[in-house]
Order: sequence, then C-alpha cells, then structure tokens
Amino acid sequence: MNGDVTLLSATKAEWIKFRSVRSTIMGVIVTFVLTIGLGALITTAVRGHYNEMDPLRKLTFDPVSTSLGGTLFAQFAVGVIGALFITSEFSSGSIRSTLAAVPHRTRLALSKLIVLFVSLFVMCEVACFITFQLGQAIFSGAVPTASLSSGAVLRSVLFAGIYLTLLSIIGYSLGLILRQSAASISVFTSLLLILPIVIFLLPQSWQNHVAKFEPSALGQSMMSPTTAVNSFGAVSALLILTLYVVVVFGVGVTLLNRRDAGASQ
Repeated sequence: MNGDVTLLSATKAEWIKFRSVRSTIMGVIVTFVLTIGLGALITTAVRGHYNEMDPLRKLTFDPVSTSLGGTLFAQFAVGVIGALFITSEFSSGSIRSTLAAVPHRTRLALSKLIVLFVSLFVMCEVACFITFQLGQAIFSGAVPTASLSSGAVLRSVLFAGIYLTLLSIIGYSLGLILRQSAASISVFTSLLLILPIVIFLLPQSWQNHVAKFEPSALGQSMMSPTTAVNSFGAVSALLILTLYVVVVFGVGVTLLNRRDAGASQ
C-alpha cells in the first residue's frame, strides 16, 4: 500500500486484521455468550422474586430494560474490545508497519472505526434481541411481558445494541488518545463506574441536572420504552451519546496525526 491507499482498501485490510486476531474473536464471542447468559440469570432472579415486590415496584416494573440486564456486562466488555483494537498495535510496535502501509492517519483511524462499528453493531444487536426474547420467555406466565410489536419496545432493544456499539467506539477513541491498554480501560471503566459515584456525592439539586448526562444514564434512557423523571428521552439520549463519541474520536484522530507513531503517550 502507499499514500494513495483508499478508505475501502484500508477498511478491508483492517477487517482481515480484526477477524484474524484470535483474542479479538474470542473477546467478541465471550461477550456475546455472557451478555445473553447474564441477561437470562437476571430475568430468572427477577421472576423468582417478583411476587415479593411491593405494589409500587410492580406498578413501575419495566420488563424491557430488565430483560436487557446483560448489557451490564457487555458495556464494559465492548469498551475493552474497542480499546484493545488500537492499543495492542501501540504496545507491540506494529503501529509503525500499519502506518507505513496506510500513511494517511485519519483514513487509518476511520477504517478501524468502520470495522469496529459494523462488527460490534451486528454482534450487539443480535445479542440484545436474543436476550430480550429469552427474557420475555422466562417472564411469561409469572411477570408482565413486552412485545416487539410495540414501537417503543422495538426502539428500546434496537437502541440497546446501538448504545453498546457507541461505547465500543468510545473505548477505541480513548485508545487513540492514551495509547496504553491499561490506561484506556481504566478511564473507560471510570466513566461508567466512578463518575456516577462522584455525581452521587453532589447536592441533590445538582444531581438532578448532571446525572442524566452520564454515559450509563444515557444508556438506561435509550433502553427504556418510557422516559423517567430527570432523564432524557431515548432519542435525545442517543444524540447526546453520539456527540460524546464524535468529540472523543475527534480528539483521538487529532492526537494520532500530531504525535510520533512510536510515542506511548
């Protein structure tokens, strides 16, 4: 390849690289299986304790987001997959040969983004729809269920897969910025786990305005067929999360173009 390599050619090369790395494929498979398995475990536990719930919890029970509980695991796993997709090249030094083949760094970043987006989108959507249907089957006869014939329900399941896909791109973008696997994964995990704790420590009036902007809170809004108090609607949450992705990816591409290929930070 040379400096005139096209985006299509670069994407094909990255796809070959993506599917030929055993750790990546195993990561995707394990994420897929455990997402469905955890979802089934959560819905089974809820079914067993549903009759013990107080009337208010039963009244506000959401069978859709509950059945998508497997995303609790998946959101961390997809971030790791996204981060390792680029940081593994920096840690091994193979990024130099990659850039020699595709000197146009923005094009390289976009080709990796396309491969990651398409691969994770397909995997996450299939996993979410299977998890939802399995959850409703487990709930059937004991717990209120939902159907994909409802537009709001279909949107929630579809958005669940999109949420996970966008998180994988955030992980990838952090990898572009930090170039180290441990640092990228730590920052990504902090965004989902530590940030909500920090916001929880704020005054209640601040929490009501700030908490809904958390990535995890946006994901909950996207996966719920109804809009909760002090939360964004599903479409608004999707747009905000997409904006986060665009900003973080833009920073990553900018740094990729400015820094030396071998720099670790």
